[in-house]
Amino acid sequence: MVATDPLWLPTLNYDEAELRKMDVLLAMADGTAGGARPGIRPGDIGLAVSLAGTTVNVTAGSAFAYRSGQGMYRIQMAATSPGTLSAAHATFSRIDLVYLRVWDTSVDSTGLRKADTVYLAGTPSGSPAAPTPGATEIYIPLAQITVPSTGGGGTGAATVSSTVRQVTVAPGGILPVTSASDIAITGKYAGQARYNTVRGVIEFWTGAAWAAPGDWTTYTPTWAGLTAMGSSVSTGRWSRVGNTVDVTAQLVWGTGSTIGTGAITVSLPFTAVGSSPRWVGTGYYSDGVNPFKPLAGIISAGGTVMSLFATRQSDIGYQSPGSLGYSWVSGSSMNLQIRYEAA
Repeated sequence: MVATDPLWLPTLNYDEAELRKMDVLLAMADGTAGGARPGIRPGDIGLAVSLAGTTVNVTAGSAFAYRSGQGMYRIQMAATSPGTLSAAHATFSRIDLVYLRVWDTSVDSTGLRKADTVYLAGTPSGSPAAPTPGATEIYIPLAQITVPSTGGGGTGAATVSSTVRQVTVAPGGILPVTSASDIAITGKYAGQARYNTVRGVIEFWTGAAWAAPGDWTTYTPTWAGLTAMGSSVSTGRWSRVGNTVDVTAQLVWGTGSTIGTGAITVSLPFTAVGSSPRWVGTGYYSDGVNPFKPLAGIISAGGTVMSLFATRQSDIGYQSPGSLGYSWVSGSSMNLQIRYEAA
């Protein structure tokens, strides 16, 4: 058994690696043991990259950088100018990278112990991509600079994008995500929250996917009461916010299917609450030739299915579609939607 030094005990001496490894507790986890997500705090306007002619400028700011096995590096920077924009290519555009780097000789064998900003020019190409810093570098990206070819405007038309700028939050914090790479990252625990700036919604990790309250989910409703299902195709979708559930269900005729004259029901994604009498939805029946005919869906208290009825403007009330002579032939479909309260 190897003993370690817990933080802030008297008479103990701590080396820099121990302190960095304990600092990972300040930022959200990255899914590895003892790991953390590096970056800049959301809302912190520091470390902003801009161009003054061909001079690259970075404002003062602070950030976290992380290296596996080394822990979290806390960085504070004065305003810097990491370089001058390289000359544009005559034919091809390129993408340059500006990043914040920590030099730690115990990791990169540079003989240096410092932090600074770095400008790294990309390679001109018909399909340019931003360059990647060396494998031993400890860094976080701040911005990309797109430099068009001389024929496309030269370096004077270069543009700065901060899309690659990475942010981090405290454990349990809501992380804003914007870049495609951040949006594609899987969650680290069920219930983790993030703000997807592209969709404009708060999403939660379910354990398998990111989902926002009210997102629609596909399901396959079970239709009962038809004399024969044959190859008819059942599809459905549901959306839930709290205990309010919206459902759509559709059945499209298939060979070997007969409707019969009995009551027809459609399964629900969630059981209805038992304290209310019933909910009524709307729908329509189509045989592909004649005008749509109205349908109604009814869910009773505590129900697990929606009962389907045809309606007529008469005193006969709700009836099974088959009992009213609806023809179940090629081109026929039944479509319903309903909102109800789930248990």
